Amino acid sequence: MKRLMVTGGAGFIGANFVHYWMQAHPDDFVLVVDALTYAGNLANLEAVQQSPNFQFVQADICDTPKMEQLLREHQLDTLVHLAAESHVDRSILGPDAFIETNIIGTHSLLKAARKVWLTEGQCAEHRFHHVSTDEVYGTLEPSDPAFTEDTAYAPNSPYAASKAASDHLVRAYHHTYGLQVSTSNCSNNYGPYHFPEKLIPLIITNILANRPLPIYGDGRQIRDWLYVEDHARGIEKVLLQGKVGENYNIGGHNEWHNIDIVQYICTEMDKAFAANASLKQQYPEALSAIAGQSATLITYVKDRPGHDRRYAIDAHKSGRELGYLPRESFETGIRKTLHWYLENPQWWRAVMDGSYRQWIATQYD
Repeated sequence: MKRLMVTGGAGFIGANFVHYWMQAHPDDFVLVVDALTYAGNLANLEAVQQSPNFQFVQADICDTPKMEQLLREHQLDTLVHLAAESHVDRSILGPDAFIETNIIGTHSLLKAARKVWLTEGQCAEHRFHHVSTDEVYGTLEPSDPAFTEDTAYAPNSPYAASKAASDHLVRAYHHTYGLQVSTSNCSNNYGPYHFPEKLIPLIITNILANRPLPIYGDGRQIRDWLYVEDHARGIEKVLLQGKVGENYNIGGHNEWHNIDIVQYICTEMDKAFAANASLKQQYPEALSAIAGQSATLITYVKDRPGHDRRYAIDAHKSGRELGYLPRESFETGIRKTLHWYLENPQWWRAVMDGSYRQWIATQYD
């Protein structure tokens, strides 16, 4: 049995990981630590909050004494570090928060883990697993081979640079102090609880509101997409089978142009409305989807500054050493994601109108 701290566990990937882990390992104890900033949402964890093996603490990972206290008090042996500022556009407009959370926050956790697990000797067998991104590798041309674990880092946005720095700190704490670490670099995630400013949930919710579907530049940017539960399974493989000190790429083997993704979602949404008359009553404002013409909402906008052209993950090492393979194709994952958003309007509407923040304030004021 393991006793885990999951930082950022009230966010998109974190909450999905917690759901997956607690279902797959019901006897393990999971402590979620989240500062509940703009993307942290306790509603993401509602299904597990009554479990005796779950606990939530609102805290800032930059508070090193608090992190030390939690590691000691709960006798934790595994730290899955997902807390991060993660939106490229936000990092361009205001990089300071990304430096604070992604670099200083990661260092704070490393210091706490080193002190409790190594200096105090609380846990000889431990694991600090750091979840990172493919964006640390920079950009690819269409004909370039996909990123491997040996690809040189070349981050192009403040977000990517902050994650690259945190990756290096984790590596340094292993080689310098002997902290038992691992790192995974994943491709673009999608699925339930995805904050609606990101491409896929933004397109889905904008169709339902009959709003424009913004496409940066020519829409020919390529991303490798990973269904979030497949990512959770990948992290599980690293924790249970991965070698200490190693990096593992976790990808979906699903490269798509952004414009093709948007057009595919439009087609699937039109099909859903055509097949289910109740959707027209539930979403009367979705006029284009009701008419079977969601793609008419596509609108091209000015490209993002320094927009990377292509990301692609080579996950063969994870497959070869850990037996990891994604279960979802992009088509099956998108259908599951679309169904979740259609079935959970109360969640994304509360996120979009900001009312979820008011509810959190009543719980943690």
